[in-house]
Amino acid sequence: MPVRTIRTYWVFYLMLLPASVVLLINNYLPMFGIIIAFKNINLTDGILGSPWVGLDNFTYLFKTNDAWIITRNTLLYNALFIVLNIVIGVSFAIMLNELRNRLLSKFFQSTMFLPYFLSAIVTSYLVFGYLGTEHGFINNTLLPLIGMKPISWYSEPQYWPYILSFVHTWKTIGYSTVMYLAVIIGIDNEYYEAATLDGASKWKQMIHITLPSLVPIIVILALLAIGRIFYTDFGLFFQVPLNSGSLFSTTNVIDTYVYRTFITLGDIGMSTAAGLYQSLVGFIMVFFSNYIVRKINKENALF
Repeated sequence: MPVRTIRTYWVFYLMLLPASVVLLINNYLPMFGIIIAFKNINLTDGILGSPWVGLDNFTYLFKTNDAWIITRNTLLYNALFIVLNIVIGVSFAIMLNELRNRLLSKFFQSTMFLPYFLSAIVTSYLVFGYLGTEHGFINNTLLPLIGMKPISWYSEPQYWPYILSFVHTWKTIGYSTVMYLAVIIGIDNEYYEAATLDGASKWKQMIHITLPSLVPIIVILALLAIGRIFYTDFGLFFQVPLNSGSLFSTTNVIDTYVYRTFITLGDIGMSTAAGLYQSLVGFIMVFFSNYIVRKINKENALF
């Protein structure tokens, strides 16, 4: 960097310094811990003094009988969550925008964060025991109305892909809706006026104006989500099923598996190996997905 540039903009570089230091401490210095994945950590000898074990920690992770189950569950759940967040988030944003255009009241504009608030309430309602325990709302109220017997939810794994998808959608749909709604509000209204003069219906306006304007933000959010496709919401998969062993076939994912293994065995090396595996796969997935997007449309690519 030329010295002249530094002298000219030194104030801006000084303002950048605190954030750079925080980024270095929080994001780059901890990368030193990667070596733990290749060691058999002994707290007496410390990280540097512990013996190297090569890829033994990774071998243990992939040789377990649960390796296929946790990988399958992690990938399928996250892929489903990405699709649901996009489809439902965009749908809600378009509907709220139509209401905003029709009502155009200050009260409604001040409630654009209402979906996020509602999602937090509903998620809390589900998480704190009313999903379907013996005294729950579903078993005592909803199922009798349709002539069904109470279901032992925490011992029936076949219901949990639907339950977890529903809870996750309610938890995140508010945030997604606000993101897409902000983009829709920023679309120049002249496009819609011109389309109306040309006789375009609301449906055609949505297809040819609203959705194409949302594509860049959809791609960015999807790529970021794909980067964490091997990570899951630990609280969702551990706390909502109440760590029930009979549900592991449909609720056990990489994060919960590593946690349980660490609690049982106290193996820091294996836990770090799993985290490194998740990070590397996510890194590769982001570059691969972005490469495909660039091939289709460079303007929509993340980089």
